[in-house]
Amino acid sequence: MKTIHAVVEGIGHGIPSKVLTNDDLSKIVDTNDEWIAQRTGIRERRICTEDETASTLGVIAAREALDHAGIAPDDLDMVICATVSGDMPFPSTSCLIQDAIGASKAGAFDLGAACAGFIYATATASAMIEAGQVRNVLVVGVDVLSKFVDWTDRSTCVLFGDGAGAIVLHGRTDTDRGVLKTVMLSDGGGAEHIKLEVGGSKYPMCSPRHGDHSHHIFMAGREVYRFAVTAMGDACCRLLDQAGITAEDIDLFVPHQANLRIIESAAKRLELPPEKVFVNVDRFGNTSAGSIPLGLYEAERDGRLKPGMVVMTVGFGAGLVWGANLIRW
Repeated sequence: MKTIHAVVEGIGHGIPSKVLTNDDLSKIVDTNDEWIAQRTGIRERRICTEDETASTLGVIAAREALDHAGIAPDDLDMVICATVSGDMPFPSTSCLIQDAIGASKAGAFDLGAACAGFIYATATASAMIEAGQVRNVLVVGVDVLSKFVDWTDRSTCVLFGDGAGAIVLHGRTDTDRGVLKTVMLSDGGGAEHIKLEVGGSKYPMCSPRHGDHSHHIFMAGREVYRFAVTAMGDACCRLLDQAGITAEDIDLFVPHQANLRIIESAAKRLELPPEKVFVNVDRFGNTSAGSIPLGLYEAERDGRLKPGMVVMTVGFGAGLVWGANLIRW
């Protein structure tokens, strides 16, 4: 029996038109461009309007990915949306996307793994394809965390932007391309370091119990930074070991775009030269589950990622969760 490979056949993106620069932020919170850029590498980010949501960005990315793949919505078997900032607690954002694009024969579900969501969703989709359960899967990574930040807290509001990316995975037996290997890890003991307390079943919006708890994203910056520097490198090394290759075999490294210093630390540990490291955190900030697919989209668009190249992705986020994908593009 021939091995089925989950091959990336199309990719798309969806971003808000509104740009919020560091100088813009300096007018609403005590900060400045130099302070933000030196600590994070971020210069600007995209911010949703009231009418823009996870599903609206996801639909734009999905349609572009389907068009790029040459696959009709009716040919999709599954829609997976990685997000922690969906339009509503339910129904799932994946169902909203499925309906909007006309994927009438597809199942749909959301996957919540924060900034590592796209890695987890891609691994889930590829496993379903390799098992022969489905043939065509749309994977969307999208978050609109700007709607949940405290714009008076300069330690967090400068970090996040909104965006979506999507890929179409197709099962093929006539190629060595596809998702090669994935590692996925977690440490729930670090849940307290990145969280949004209100809105779930513990502190529902409709309950008086939420009164003393935050409606905004909380992040313990120092703890998360220390965790991320170690986790990014460890996940990549574990992935390379399981795949039986070395960092020299990697053609392009597309990490989660949270902080330039974290990206540089991971690249240094892997001894990857700058030309093999993709960075767009300066223009988008941290778009959570949208981060990696946005990076893949721009890398392909700019000619840095071509069919047959081996690309490694890695991400980390609230949970704590982290992981990495190895894909032959």
